[in-house]
Amino acid sequence: QVQLVESGGGLVQAGESLRLSCSNSGRTFSDYAVGWFRQAPGKDREFVSALRWSNGATYYADSVKGRFTVSRNYANNAVDLQMNSLKDDDTAVYYCAAGRPIVSTMRLSSAYYYWGQGTPVTVSS
Repeated sequence: QVQLVESGGGLVQAGESLRLSCSNSGRTFSDYAVGWFRQAPGKDREFVSALRWSNGATYYADSVKGRFTVSRNYANNAVDLQMNSLKDDDTAVYYCAAGRPIVSTMRLSSAYYYWGQGTPVTVSS
């Protein structure tokens, strides 16, 4: 059973950083991929980043490439999302999700079976 818990959201100023973490209640993600999605008020949920736990392959939306880094956190059996140079447009509720997508579906929310409760990120200028 997969139970996802996100942590690390909060309020920051534009240009600052935040680190989100997604854990599977202490269990390894094994053969799952973990995706990060976000949903801003009045907008659809959108893909942010993803990581395949088994080989560490990473994927990013163009809007965050070069600013966000997704990585495996072996100590906590978690997947972290380091967010640097945050902008107003990054304000959203961030969700992590787990599933077994193939490469072509890695960016699709429908490819993920399990979802966390979401953690809010607010970037103020």
